This record gives sequence, C-alpha cells and structure tokens, in this order.
Amino acid sequence: MSVEENLQFMYNKKHLSVFCIKGLEDVYFMEGGTGLTENLDVRSAVKETLPTIFGYIGIGLAFGMVGKAAGFSTGVIFLMSAVIYAGSAQFVTVGMLASQSPVLSIIFSTFLINSRMILMGMALAPYFKKESMFRNMVTGTLLTDESFVLGMNKLQYTDHRLSFSWFHTVNFLSYATWVLSSAAGAVIGGFWGDPRSAGLDFAVTAMFIGLLYLQVMSDRSKAPCLQYLLVGMTLILTYTGMFFVPPGLLVLYVTLTGCGIGMVMRRVFF
Repeated sequence: MSVEENLQFMYNKKHLSVFCIKGLEDVYFMEGGTGLTENLDVRSAVKETLPTIFGYIGIGLAFGMVGKAAGFSTGVIFLMSAVIYAGSAQFVTVGMLASQSPVLSIIFSTFLINSRMILMGMALAPYFKKESMFRNMVTGTLLTDESFVLGMNKLQYTDHRLSFSWFHTVNFLSYATWVLSSAAGAVIGGFWGDPRSAGLDFAVTAMFIGLLYLQVMSDRSKAPCLQYLLVGMTLILTYTGMFFVPPGLLVLYVTLTGCGIGMVMRRVFF
C-alpha cells in the first residue's frame, strides 16, 4: 500500500471514530477506578483522564509510524504534533507535504478539518466566563474531541461547573501523551512498517465505540429510542456525505446536520 493510501486509510479511521460522538454530550464511566466525581482538582482530573489516554497512545504511535514511512524525521514529526496538535489533520498534512502541495492549501485544509473545534469551544465558553482571556486561550488551544466529551460529562457530577485547573490538567495530559506517542511512533517506525499490522489504527475508534456504548446503556436523561435513532442517523449522514461533501467539511456537515435533526426530534417527538 502506498503512503498516500495509508494516510487516507488512517484519516478515515480517525474521522469515523469522531462522528460517533457528535451531538452526544454525556459519556458514562463505570464506578470503581474510572468513575467521575464532583471534585474539580488536579488529582481527579488525572484519574478521570486515564481511560482516554490509551486511545491517544495508539493513534499517536500510528501517526509517528506513518510520518516516518512518508520520509519525515523524528524531530519533524515531534514538532508537528507539538505545534499543529490536530490529530486527523496531521495525517492530511503529512500526505499534502509528501505530495508537495502549496502551503496555503495545507493551512486551509487543516482549518476546515478542525473547524468543529469552534462549535466545541462555544459550548464550553459559558463555563469559563470568569477566567482570564489567557486561560481561555490555553483551554481552547489544547481542546480535543475527547477532552470536550469528558468535560461535558463532568458537568453532571459538579452541578454544571468546570474549573480551569481540572480542565487544563485533562488537556495537558492529552497533549503530552499525543506528542510523546507520536515521537515514539516515529522511532518505532524506523524498524516497523505498516502501523495497521499492530492494529494501532483502530485504537481511537475502539475507544469511542466503548464510550458510546456506555453512554447509551446508562444515560436515562434521554429516551433510548432517541439515542438509537441519532446513532443510526449519524452513520447514515456520514456514509451519504462521503459521496458529495469534501473530506475537510464532512465532520462539520455531520455535526451541524445531526445536531439539528436531533434537536427537532427531541422537541417534537420526545
């Protein structure tokens, strides 16, 4: 399989995992070891972030190995993860750099892929109104799909409150894990070829499937039938959107359309 085909494969895997959680704010963590609490301190943040860390490790290793296969050095891969920090967009960036695409095209593509973060940032903003502009910028810069979902679920245990210390710890652990895993993957990639042979490409997908399953099975605030319908609708939107929506806009399209349909269905039928 060529480098371009491998990159496209990894890109699609990452996005399929993200689609599964759009519009689902509540994720349930089982009691005992990974249960969420009402505490908003650093220690609680470390404990509650651990279940998502393994997903970062798997996909980070995969990115490092793919970047190495595309001809990039370990140092460049490390800097890409440390500076860009864009998950799936980094796979696209590697492919576009390898094909010598214009810099402006790379920047624009990365922006489109990560445009969903604007919506997530807007959803979080009301909980950090009392924080300084600098702290809000730090929170938004390090925000990820996983930390957003964890934060939204945390609200159920803290009377709809979030603290900068808790959320920044979640973000920082995610960031550090991603950067270090990418660098480790680049080193391993010098001796190992295709990351799919170790199943690393499925790490994030498996993590989100688990989170989605726990959420649907345990959340009683929404009718189970509504949740099942929205999951099915998300899959349909994702599949059909692949035929006419540009890859960089597919996440935004599914997010906006799925949330709109879900809101109407809940208000009219449930």
